[in-house]
Amino acid sequence: MGFQENGNGEMGLSGIPLGAKNKYKRMNSELPEDADDVLHQQHQQDRRNSTRKYVLACAVFASLNNVLLGYDVGVMSGAIIFIKEDLKISEVKEEFLVGILSIVSLLGSLGGGRTSDIIGRKWTMALAAIVFQTGALIMTIAPSFTILLIGRLLAGVGIGFGVMISPIYIAEISPNITRGSLTSFPEIFINVGILLGYVSNYAFSGLSPHINWRIMLAVGMLPSVFIGCALFFIPESPRWLVMQNRVEEAREVLLNTNEDEKEVEERLAEIQQAAAFANSDEDNKPVWLELLFPSPPLLRMLITGFGIQCFQQISGIDATVYYSPEIFEAAGLEDKSKLLAATVAVGVTKTIFILVAIILIDKLGRKPLLYISTIGMTVCLFCIGAALSLFGQGSFVIALTILFVCGSVAFFSIGLGPVCWVVTSEIFPLRVRAQASALGAVGNRVCSGIVAMTFLSISHAITVGGIFFLFAAISALAVVFVHVQVPETKGKSLEQIELLFKNEHESQGSEMELGDVEKLVDSKTGLTN
Repeated sequence: MGFQENGNGEMGLSGIPLGAKNKYKRMNSELPEDADDVLHQQHQQDRRNSTRKYVLACAVFASLNNVLLGYDVGVMSGAIIFIKEDLKISEVKEEFLVGILSIVSLLGSLGGGRTSDIIGRKWTMALAAIVFQTGALIMTIAPSFTILLIGRLLAGVGIGFGVMISPIYIAEISPNITRGSLTSFPEIFINVGILLGYVSNYAFSGLSPHINWRIMLAVGMLPSVFIGCALFFIPESPRWLVMQNRVEEAREVLLNTNEDEKEVEERLAEIQQAAAFANSDEDNKPVWLELLFPSPPLLRMLITGFGIQCFQQISGIDATVYYSPEIFEAAGLEDKSKLLAATVAVGVTKTIFILVAIILIDKLGRKPLLYISTIGMTVCLFCIGAALSLFGQGSFVIALTILFVCGSVAFFSIGLGPVCWVVTSEIFPLRVRAQASALGAVGNRVCSGIVAMTFLSISHAITVGGIFFLFAAISALAVVFVHVQVPETKGKSLEQIELLFKNEHESQGSEMELGDVEKLVDSKTGLTN
């Protein structure tokens, strides 16, 4: 009688091999041989779906603060028309009222960086909502320009907190493969807020000038209610928890936000290692001192993050949105109702095209989208200047101006709008991430405020068409900055991106392959061990 050896080196009677590949089954076996695999795959799929929904919900709730900024930008473009009529303010006061929010929001961004390191990312978002709610309420009931300005200052501080912290929080809870798309959510919600502001202008413009702008501003308080509810749902950032030595809580968050359970421990170890290096390498140097006297890699990170934030605003996007009624008036559109309807078209365009960025940012990459965006904006801004400067006023010029304004905000939404915040939230080391990102947000808000507060004055000096030629030139410089300074970060973990900047052999503007970064990670891990 022969014996046959099976794949495991075991033999069975009658030559029947034993083991997992045995084609003979027990008579009482009820499940097929691959039942365990099927159940495992089903479990993995269920976990994957649950994780994606959970992370998506966290990103949505964390982005609600950005609705406040967007709504203010959109609603003020129309509300200021009626505020001037009701409170009898001058053009200088109009510019100051519009632009001061962006300037004062830098206080919120600076404070938010420090606050988020002390009380956490989650509760900094709560603080942002409370401060904005207070300011919005004061603006709604303001009997004079002075009280209105006080409310706007508070609202600006709240917006500064929210704009700075949302992208950081989302970047720190998101899986690598979807981090770009999810970190773009704040920009989506800014656009949604702008659109809602435009719609609010159009909807309430028929009311009395003493009432309509107050209702327009009061509606902006509604997102804060949802933010309050969200705080009972969303978790704290796992990276912040590790920095606080709350490792088990961080592990629990990672289990809920990563599709593959095996990756949780790897990701946790990577975060712990980054935190340990941050604490040991810098000899416990205060973060502000580290930012004031940065190492060469950190200096490059700061130039990249601060520069792209400034280019986002000095290319004129907030001026285009805030003063779209004035731009269309320069083209010859005078009816208030039609002006506000045209601004709604701008808001719809800006919101729709942000969805294109969400789809492409983790597939095409950050840098290609920035190229498309800045080049497209340069062309459209130049065409706006040409239309307003060469053809006078009339229906043809109105159509061209609306077309190219919509084109400009569309290209902005495809790249420079969302990718700016994504890159800034990705590139900084864990130890300084919140406060370094806050500096970038400060640059963004200061540039926005300067542009908003000088647009009317400069346009009177060099015409509206002339100021758009200036914006086009700045946008062209942004193309060069992207090429020279911004690396590709698609698909890399936050810790790998940190090492990418530390690679002393990498030339500025070149890209490092993910495999090279992983080798550096392995090398660094070996040194640590």
